[in-house]
Amino acid sequence: MAFSSRKVRRTSTTICRTHQRRFSAGLLPGIRLTFRKCSLMAENPDPTECAIGLDVGGTKIAAGLVAHPSGAVMAKRTLPTLPQRGGEAVLKDSLALVEDLMGEAERRNQELLGIGVGVPELVDPEGNITSSHSLAWQGRSVQREFSRLAPAIVESDVRAGALAEAMYGAGREYRLFVYVTVGTGISSTLVQDGLPFAGARGNALIMASSPFTTECSSCGTVLNPVLEAFASGPALVARYNRHGSRAAERGEDVTAAAEEGDDAAFKIVKSAGEALGNSVAFLVNVMDPEAVVVGGGLGTAGGLFWDSIVAGTRAHIWAENSRGLPIVAAAMGVESGLVGAAATVFRNLPGTMVGSEAADAVSQVGRKPRQPL
Repeated sequence: MAFSSRKVRRTSTTICRTHQRRFSAGLLPGIRLTFRKCSLMAENPDPTECAIGLDVGGTKIAAGLVAHPSGAVMAKRTLPTLPQRGGEAVLKDSLALVEDLMGEAERRNQELLGIGVGVPELVDPEGNITSSHSLAWQGRSVQREFSRLAPAIVESDVRAGALAEAMYGAGREYRLFVYVTVGTGISSTLVQDGLPFAGARGNALIMASSPFTTECSSCGTVLNPVLEAFASGPALVARYNRHGSRAAERGEDVTAAAEEGDDAAFKIVKSAGEALGNSVAFLVNVMDPEAVVVGGGLGTAGGLFWDSIVAGTRAHIWAENSRGLPIVAAAMGVESGLVGAAATVFRNLPGTMVGSEAADAVSQVGRKPRQPL
């Protein structure tokens, strides 16, 4: 059933004083939040803790009520983004989804630790959005708006997704891994000891806008496209619709056609995967990670696209002892964005294991222990 922002009521979701201290260092200057004594504490001395994870993508907005410390998604809401309506409309819908889930947390008698917001944009270390490639939120006080509801953190979606994999998914056993996500866009980051590397200004490891050299399969003309315009979902659709025998609407349509033997789709998907692998190999050569974790709707699709990414990566790794490094699919699936957004709230809480601690814990339950870096 469609969700209407007009029907949302303000809630009094419990945020106890314990978490005022946990978040005070991360709030924007000038934000004044009122914390009240947790009314559930007398009745329930160990209340269930949760955070709201909000994944604002170019296609859809997904919000979830995520349990701490398990990372389980207990409730979920989605809306189409429709970014052409403008940043204000998208922000209004996003806030409405969060308020709806705050009401859900209250009905479940769960203690809300905060709100994590993941966006497909550049985000600086203070939580300011510094680009407007997909959302017209650059220059807006987005973190301030969400912080009016509860303590809030804004992070880039790729670092949020990488954090989800580090805490709960395929990256848990590695102290140092590269995370790449491929879907509507392409992005990447490096995770060391459980923490995604943002760089000085939040712009580290921006792979999507990197140009590379390729040849046109039809005429042999040398091309220098940027990676996202060649290998992302929309890029596959645009390329296929120029040459294919039928119209495609999503990147998955093109990869499916390739698996069915469509010659145009096969060439497009293979070249896209190899180009992506070439760029991933560059990150491996520079960063020397233990592993590569690939996520996103296309990144985890398998088949020819996956095989081409892996082959393209291994073919361009120059160090012989790195060529066999694990290249694995992300484990969190379509919920990695919202779980990762919630994980930005969890990562500094007592008892949360990330990085070395998580790797050690994993090795103790049956996986082969790894040597320290």
